[in-house]
Amino acid sequence: METGIIGIPYIGKTTLFNALTALGVASDGGGGRPNVGVAQVPDARLATINQYMETKKIMPATIQLVDVAGLVAGASKGEGLGNKFLSHVRNVDALLHVVRCFDDPDVPHVAGSVDPVRDIEQVETELMLADLEQVEAMADKARRQARTGDREAKLRVEVIDACIAALGVGNTIASLLGEGGALHSQESQNVIRNIALLTAKPMLYVANVGEDDHEGHSEHARHMAQYVRDRGGAVVCICAKLAAELVELDEADRTEMLEGLGLTEPALNVLARATYQLLGLHSFFTAGPKEIRAWTVPSGAHAPDAAGVIHSDLQRGFIRAEVYTVADLEQHHSEAAIRAAGKLRTEGKGYVIQDGDVCHILFNV
Repeated sequence: METGIIGIPYIGKTTLFNALTALGVASDGGGGRPNVGVAQVPDARLATINQYMETKKIMPATIQLVDVAGLVAGASKGEGLGNKFLSHVRNVDALLHVVRCFDDPDVPHVAGSVDPVRDIEQVETELMLADLEQVEAMADKARRQARTGDREAKLRVEVIDACIAALGVGNTIASLLGEGGALHSQESQNVIRNIALLTAKPMLYVANVGEDDHEGHSEHARHMAQYVRDRGGAVVCICAKLAAELVELDEADRTEMLEGLGLTEPALNVLARATYQLLGLHSFFTAGPKEIRAWTVPSGAHAPDAAGVIHSDLQRGFIRAEVYTVADLEQHHSEAAIRAAGKLRTEGKGYVIQDGDVCHILFNV
């Protein structure tokens, strides 16, 4: 899974990137190339499995992150660093839109004042303009190809024309994809996926709040949250500065600092869960003496699809899966006891993987 981090300059994008990846890159408001790194997805169930099963290593699921230069008003016309870096996030699965929701006289805002809604609208305008430029550039070629009578070429023209019409009046491509939307059909959505339009991507809004506002009670955070939710979006509150400090501490000091702040978990855990929910993902596990590992699959994935996430050979030669749950392991304390209790299930190709399943894949190639 790959996620892009976007926003205007100097609002905490790279600080959040550092908190997620622990890479410690410079927060210079942009630069000549994107920051790319990998973040581990926190999951307490890995430690639970390890309580009852010795292993050589524990491997959380991961998310690849791409942090691109901030977008200023007029980026589509070359203002600031322009929008040339948006090409680096055209093929990601989702976007994290970071928005400043704190006042700090020592950290000036590029627009001179903090206004989360204005900043959201500014960035989304630039994304729509970038998408409009892309589909308009494709239109002539697509229409020439459609004159041959090819069905796929005709569909591509229909999709491009719908995109141009929507973007031209300030609507995102996502507004066309939902139930009843002009591009709701699976065929149309496949075309959109191949074009890789930015405003078609799932977006999670991240309110970057102050160190004294962890739950987002400030006027800025509440205003932003209401605006996003009124439009059907999802928002999480994170103090990127605090999150970046926490990631540098060892586990004992991190726990002590969280307790001192009255927090039960790092805000990044909340962000990871919200990202999974946004994309309709969940985790299953494999466990053994060599490693305990979390794997990410879409909700509704069948057992062979899950096997393919581990290795293509497992999917190709899938026979069956032996399955139990983390809750089963907590109750019975070992796989042998789970088997003896009749809780170890044998599932075939039609089984839908559930969040928290622990699987052994049996295959033959």
